[in-house]
Amino acid sequence: MQLDRRSTLALTLGGLAMPALARAQRGSVWRPTRPIRLIVAASPGGSNDILARIIAEPAGQLLGQPVVIENRAGAGSVIGSEAAARAPADGYTVLMNSSLATIPAVVANVPYDTLGDFDGVAVAGFSPHLLVIHPAVPARTAQEFLALLRASPGRLNYSSAGPGSGPHIGGLVLMARINVQAETVHYRGGGPSVAALVSGEAHFGTPTMASAIGQVRGGSLRALAVLAEQRSPALPDVPSAPQAGMPGVIHEEFFPIVAPKRTPPAALEALGDAFRQAIQQTAARVNEMTGVAARPGFETSAQVMALVREGIETNTRLLRAAGVQPE
Repeated sequence: MQLDRRSTLALTLGGLAMPALARAQRGSVWRPTRPIRLIVAASPGGSNDILARIIAEPAGQLLGQPVVIENRAGAGSVIGSEAAARAPADGYTVLMNSSLATIPAVVANVPYDTLGDFDGVAVAGFSPHLLVIHPAVPARTAQEFLALLRASPGRLNYSSAGPGSGPHIGGLVLMARINVQAETVHYRGGGPSVAALVSGEAHFGTPTMASAIGQVRGGSLRALAVLAEQRSPALPDVPSAPQAGMPGVIHEEFFPIVAPKRTPPAALEALGDAFRQAIQQTAARVNEMTGVAARPGFETSAQVMALVREGIETNTRLLRAAGVQPE
């Protein structure tokens, strides 16, 4: 009977201790003691840079330390991504790169493992690409522009943000699905590629809405279509791809935020919580300014990396169908 009482007492204390232990584990919140570095694998002014700068401030406030943007453009975003993959996995480095899921489809020897070298943090949002032209190009609609391309194969050029970038793939998808030809000109990031369109150095492009919406609203670029199934509330007067007579030309970009693999779980959780809250807090402003829309369903690291994996598979399929092989 004494043993039974002792056993009962032990079980009772154990039952009380287990929730306390669980609470203690949940309470072991990681807090940074110095600034967080957010590597943006693109030049200033592009969609990644714009979005990163909007969410960095509230994320830093939530973390209690500033989130400092570090632009590391080059090699179609490979340079910045490699820098993040090789950074110490201590919670003080994160990466935003919308080309993370396209690089494996176009680069033969990527110097890091996209799925093996990163842990997911959050997804900052999704943005459809646009078909835009310089106002001097004599076309008012997508169909007029496509007729111009067919009449002058290879004589017009389109602006890419670098090999493997979203705008590069958007141009390839357009040319493959519509069966038109144009000269590809690669620039070092979304900002320079849009600047080339505005200056007239490039005739057309398929930038993200985030990087070109200001120029479209200001009249320095003419948007002929949103490369999505539906119109965007951010540009309500621009037809969707099906409405513009291009039903197969659908292309959108997503903005994953990742950390080096083996970042401590507590740090990864704290970073994820802060960035997801920052994304929610700035969602209306981000959508109005850039056309980027947040979506639910990416609350865990595994969900973020599953989206990256799906993107790699989709982009690889699209590029191979367009005849593009890794180089």
